[in-house]
Amino acid sequence: MKPKPVKFLAALLFLAAAVKPAFAGTDIFIGIAPGQEVKKTAVAMAKFLPSRADKPEDLALADSFREIVRADLLYSRYFDIKEDPLAQANLDAGPEALAYWKNLAGHLITGRAQDAGKVWTFSARLYDLGTGKVVLEKFYQGEKRAMRRAAHMFADDVVLRLTGRLGIAHSKLAFANNGTGRKEIYMADYDGEGLTRLTSDNSIDLLPRWSQDASRIYYTTYRWGNPDMFEIDLKAGKIRPFTTFQGLNIPGGFSPDGMTMVMTLSRGENPNIYTLNVVTKQMKKLLKGYGVSSSPTWSPDGKQVAFVSDRSGNPQLYVLDLATGQARRLTRLNWCDSPSWSPSGEWIVFSGRETPKENLNIFITDLTGSQIRRLTNKAGSNEDPSWSPDGRFIAFTSTRQGKRSIYIMDADGSAPHPLTEMTGHSFTPNWSN
Repeated sequence: MKPKPVKFLAALLFLAAAVKPAFAGTDIFIGIAPGQEVKKTAVAMAKFLPSRADKPEDLALADSFREIVRADLLYSRYFDIKEDPLAQANLDAGPEALAYWKNLAGHLITGRAQDAGKVWTFSARLYDLGTGKVVLEKFYQGEKRAMRRAAHMFADDVVLRLTGRLGIAHSKLAFANNGTGRKEIYMADYDGEGLTRLTSDNSIDLLPRWSQDASRIYYTTYRWGNPDMFEIDLKAGKIRPFTTFQGLNIPGGFSPDGMTMVMTLSRGENPNIYTLNVVTKQMKKLLKGYGVSSSPTWSPDGKQVAFVSDRSGNPQLYVLDLATGQARRLTRLNWCDSPSWSPSGEWIVFSGRETPKENLNIFITDLTGSQIRRLTNKAGSNEDPSWSPDGRFIAFTSTRQGKRSIYIMDADGSAPHPLTEMTGHSFTPNWSN
């Protein structure tokens, strides 16, 4: 028997608490977003070289940097990487090398690295092979723990320079996992590497949400008995309470300027949608009338908020116009939950089901509700979707392998794959900017 609609938020929260191919040529198209195709561009990658030829540790570090950059560029789906294992080891970016690589691609990536023990250095270049000129040059230096981030940042710089689009290699995902016997908050790089446990509350931690600048994570915790909201300051390495109102304190998302959070509060009443100024803590209740409302997500232009409400019976997806205070209904399914607004503003992804007997699946809808597309089907229960910062991928929770795990798929529902392997169950992913 399904829970009564008026109890859907509390029921869901309690339930959560209980519980590489290479292609030839350049004219290659793949679908990676609703109604969108992207042409792959040929880019050559030479072997990254050691700064000191007689130091094997420099060579190993150069190889590591190259593999990370290469994987990032392949993951982006923008590029057809051109390599020549027989020739590239002896070629640097001199005139002969540039002439050689020009036969394979329009641009060439080279790099050098030095391992100085506690500190490494990494420099990389992007050449326009048509002109022979360097069009991008970066130098990085840091401790071993920052190596992957430097490689990710360079890969994103290449993506931006050659496509005009933002890359996602620098981005991270935050989520909850109960492998310790308690639900704690973790974060990982977009590719599943760099897995880090952030909390040790020995309690129930859920529903992390990133700040706009990705320097903080807000989450709901039962650390003090009540479902309060805490803040993780990643730069300072500190965790502190953020809102501790009686009842539910659940983060939603942030306004474009990062100054206002939209959130779910109950405060002794049915859960409702509020805005909260993160500096002054001034609050405003957004919805009037009856029903349970939750899971708010801000539109990229800051003018609307999508949310879920049972005001019409079973929980459905609504959009609130902040200027007029008018809400319009987008869905007429059996059940809807956890919407997330796409970075472009064109789509809202959410979990839902069309009939009472089926599992939850991931859907997207346009802002009129006239185009609703199912992205998952007959692959376990799927929920908690979150967009990548470029709007081309979606992270979500799935039980398709028996336990709850974090998966990532293309925005058209294709190519689903697990983020990382962990003990226990993982829940409620949220993708940083």
